[in-house]
Amino acid sequence: MANAPYDVLCVGNAIVDVLAPCSEAFLDQHGLVKGTMQLIDDAAAHALYAAMGPGTEVSGGSAANTAAGIASFGGHPAFIGKVATDQLGEVFAHDLRSAGVHYGVPPAPEGSPATARCMVLVTPDAQRTLNTFLGVSATLGPHDIDEDLVVGSAVLYVEGYLWDAPDAKAAIRRAMEVAHLAGRKVAFTLSDPFCVERHRDEFLELVTESVDILFANEIEINALVGGRAFDAAVDAVGSMVEIACLTRSEQGSVVVPASGAVVTVPAQPVQSVVDTTGAGDLYAAGFLFGLVRGRSLADCARLGGLAAAEVISHLGARPQIPLADLH
Repeated sequence: MANAPYDVLCVGNAIVDVLAPCSEAFLDQHGLVKGTMQLIDDAAAHALYAAMGPGTEVSGGSAANTAAGIASFGGHPAFIGKVATDQLGEVFAHDLRSAGVHYGVPPAPEGSPATARCMVLVTPDAQRTLNTFLGVSATLGPHDIDEDLVVGSAVLYVEGYLWDAPDAKAAIRRAMEVAHLAGRKVAFTLSDPFCVERHRDEFLELVTESVDILFANEIEINALVGGRAFDAAVDAVGSMVEIACLTRSEQGSVVVPASGAVVTVPAQPVQSVVDTTGAGDLYAAGFLFGLVRGRSLADCARLGGLAAAEVISHLGARPQIPLADLH
C-alpha cells in the first residue's frame, strides 16, 4: 500500500462514554433493546444518566477507538471529529492525543451544542446497549474535513454512525472523493444493524460505489444485503467491495476478497468476556494496521482478533495494554 505520513485517517463521532453495569430488568424498564445503539436527545441523556448506577467515564466513539487501537499497535493514525469547548471536550482531546493519535480539530466555539456522550449499559452477559447524545459531533460538515490530511493517509476509515447527521453525509462523500482522487483506499464500517436499517438503500449505494474495504458483523451484513443466511451474505458482498471483513463473535471472522479465496480466521481465546464495547472497532484497528504494512489477509484478521480479544476482557472500548506487545 502506498506510503503516507499517516496509516489511517479515522472520521467519526467524538464521544465520551459513560459505562455502567445494569440488569436485564433495567433495560426492560427503560424500553431499551439489548445490544443496539439508539440516538437520544439531551433531556433523555440526563434522565438516563440519573437512573444509571455508578459509571466510568472514558473517551470513546467508534472511529476514535479504532484510531487509538492503531496507535497502540505502533501505527500512525489521525482522527477527525468535533468536540465542544467544555470539560468532556477537553477530556476527549487529551485522551486521544495521549494515546498517540494526531487530532488537530479545534473545539467548537462557546454556545455550540455540548460534546457528545454515550451511556453504555453493560448487562451480566457482557452485551452493551448504547444510548447516544450526538451533541456537537453531529455538526461535522465538509468544512471540517482537512483534505491535506486525507491525502496524507494511506486509508480513510469512516464510521456508519455518522450517516445519521445530514451535514456529516456531505463530509463523508467529500472525504471519500478526495481519498480516491489521491489514490488512497476507503474503508467503511456499517456500525450497527439499526443504523443499516435506517439507511439501507444509501449504504448499498455508498458501499458499492465508494468503499474499498468494508467492516461489518454478521447481523449488520445480513441487514445490508437483505437476507438471514450468512453464506448468502458472503456471496453477495464479494462483488460489492475489494475486501469485506465480517466478524462473527466467538466464531472469529471471515475475510471476503473480490478476487481469491475466502479467508476464515478463528477467534482469539478470551479468559473472561467483561464488556463487548469496542470489539468491532478494535478488530478494524488490527486489520487496517496489518493491511497498511502489507500483511496477508489472514494475518490482518488475526491482528484484528487479538485486538478485539484484549478489549472485551475489560470494561471500556480502548486497549489497556500496548497491542504491540501481543503480536
